[in-house]
Amino acid sequence: MKIVVHDTASAMIDLLRRPLEERPDALGDMLSPLQSAMSVMGDMDLVQMHQMGGGFRLDREDPRYLPALRRMRDAGVWNQIEDSLTAAWGRISGAVPGIKHAETVHVVLVLGDPDDDHLTVRSSGYFGTGGIPGAIHLLMWPTDTSLAKIGHAAAHELHHNVRYANVVWNPTTVTVGEHVVAEGLAEAFVRELAGEQAMGPWSKALAGAELDSAYERITADIDVAGMQNLTAYVLGDATAQRMGQQPVGMPDFAGYAAGLRIVDAHLAASGLTAAQSTSLSAREILVNAGVPTSA
Repeated sequence: MKIVVHDTASAMIDLLRRPLEERPDALGDMLSPLQSAMSVMGDMDLVQMHQMGGGFRLDREDPRYLPALRRMRDAGVWNQIEDSLTAAWGRISGAVPGIKHAETVHVVLVLGDPDDDHLTVRSSGYFGTGGIPGAIHLLMWPTDTSLAKIGHAAAHELHHNVRYANVVWNPTTVTVGEHVVAEGLAEAFVRELAGEQAMGPWSKALAGAELDSAYERITADIDVAGMQNLTAYVLGDATAQRMGQQPVGMPDFAGYAAGLRIVDAHLAASGLTAAQSTSLSAREILVNAGVPTSA
């Protein structure tokens, strides 16, 4: 696997020095390495995805942006990401020799919008998308937490990237079970790779009775299918409503915490690691965890 972490620091600094009307095209150029891999999802407008997904604003000047980028560059964020991804791929490929994977994975880190609560409050300033083999998109606003953990988020996304080169994600038939298992595996993988302190805020968002309640609801609905029905179970009602989807009574990131509980039960029962489990079916993991499923 060839991992290419693009120098988006220079590209964004150049973009932010341009007139506002030139910035959408410049952003499109910066995101273009993702286009080929993401074309499997149809004709995606990556600039629109940026605007709807918490990226820095294109329609106004903001004096916070350039200092934020300099802080990220001074912290060596792009090198952190590359080092973490190299270690992550070494762990997965060593655990599952011959596992299928994208020949090249393009990694693009983008500055987020500091006024976007989903990014800065719910997600502690960072998150990513990596479920399409060959493409990893990372978003961050620099905070002490995000600067320390963005590399671990990249490893989380690489686990997804390799998983979905081996496991089919069909938007029509994908289930709650598949999605929560994938998130639990990716967080357990980060823990294996770099320790519990490296894990993201998502899998630690719930505990105690709140986690028990969410786990019961999610496992009861484990076979609910259709990508449009999954967001509330995984990311919570607030994010689902933001995306125009129906709430189901779930707190933020319920599916991550429930998914990690499922995966931990699978790991204990099977004796496998999260790396070794990368390409296992959700059904096998759910069965090992004692979660009934008919999928």
